[in-house]
Amino acid sequence: MAFSSVIFVCVFLPAVCILNWAIPGVRGRNILLAAASLLFYAFGDPAHLLLLLGSVLFNYAAGLLAARPWRWSRLVLWAAVAGNLGVLAFYKYLGFLAENLSLLLGVSLPVPAVALPLGISFFTFQGLSYVIDVYRDKSLATRSFFDLLLYICLFPRLVAGPILKYQDVAGELHCRAVTLDGTARGVRRFILGLTKKLLLSDTAAGMVNAVFALEAGQLDFRLAWLGAVGYALQIYFDFSGYSDMAIGLGWIFGFHFKENFRYPYAAASVKEFWRRWHISLSTWFRDYLYIPLGGNRKGKARTYCNKLIVFFCTGLWHGASWTYVVWGLWHGVFLVAEDRLRPAGRHGRPARWLGHLYTLLVAVVGFVFFRAATLGQAAEIIRSMFTGFAVTAESAAALASLASPLHLWVLAAGCIGCLPWLDRVKQWAAKHPILEAASYPAALALFGLDLVHLSAASFVPFIYFQF
Repeated sequence: MAFSSVIFVCVFLPAVCILNWAIPGVRGRNILLAAASLLFYAFGDPAHLLLLLGSVLFNYAAGLLAARPWRWSRLVLWAAVAGNLGVLAFYKYLGFLAENLSLLLGVSLPVPAVALPLGISFFTFQGLSYVIDVYRDKSLATRSFFDLLLYICLFPRLVAGPILKYQDVAGELHCRAVTLDGTARGVRRFILGLTKKLLLSDTAAGMVNAVFALEAGQLDFRLAWLGAVGYALQIYFDFSGYSDMAIGLGWIFGFHFKENFRYPYAAASVKEFWRRWHISLSTWFRDYLYIPLGGNRKGKARTYCNKLIVFFCTGLWHGASWTYVVWGLWHGVFLVAEDRLRPAGRHGRPARWLGHLYTLLVAVVGFVFFRAATLGQAAEIIRSMFTGFAVTAESAAALASLASPLHLWVLAAGCIGCLPWLDRVKQWAAKHPILEAASYPAALALFGLDLVHLSAASFVPFIYFQF
């Protein structure tokens, strides 16, 4: 059950909201949200519901043991790390490992067909962060299995994040207010995210899929750039739209989740890009991998090595494919190069504009690796982006079919919407009560368009559901 499905928007969410308002007290509402969250997961992946519950139970027990003042706490921590990563490796990377060992050893190993559980990368990382945090600060442990269950399984962020720490929501598990104003703002934020997903990301997806389905001989630089830029917009509006919906749902039920995107395409460096893109994931790797590896405390060479390790793991976390690994290392190499080559001090406006262009180029080219089915396809599209100036009748016909008015309008709206101009308009409107009040009818009008799209278009799953 996806946030952008008819059954969620028209049945599940209204029912849970009405019951949430009808039930008095935080405890009753927590029971409702826990039951709704398990139902939400079971609807999408009933075969792995027990795995989800087992993960919660395992990390709950590990947290209790890690919180005890005894000498085995460190052993418990390593057992929890091995257990969580072992389950993740079995379901997500076993086939990838078998394929690569077969190539490396020149033998034909059986490639196991293991179904990937919904949201395993997200709920595994949340459980793991809980145990690590308890080991570091034993006061963070909870004796309530139910609290940990609700923290990990809360449906607004269960299957695609944001990845939050237990202490980020622990207080609101026991003390939160469900208000009319919070609900209204949450619904508005949810509609904004739904609109990003349905009207921008899903529309761009049709164009992007068509470009990436072309044979190498059908590509020219125009089509290659259309596909690359289109996918950069598609994935941004897909995942930032999901994050908006998750944050909005949190407000509806009295939770306040941290922002996960802050206009990453407005960044002037790759380092700044990762402070704005999928913030919860980059923060997780910083806190639980980069800093434990030594961070930047052990010299430049070790720092660069640590960054490359982190971005290798970031790429691999996204999927069991070398395309994701290369995407991660692509960003890691540019981060190292920035630290090595960038002069210290303030930069003028021309230098910042060049930084914007350079960062956009790195991001757009990098996402070609992310989207491509193989490294060979990625290389061919990137080659066409920079050298494919031979225009053929076949490529011209393909471009004419894809550059429809709808797709051009979506690209234009996407380019505007991914930059912070809209945020400044919202800040300005918030200072004027009439404009703030008008934003709610405007949101309802967008919701009407979303419903029309849902009724007319085929369902497109969220990109990050596969991770």
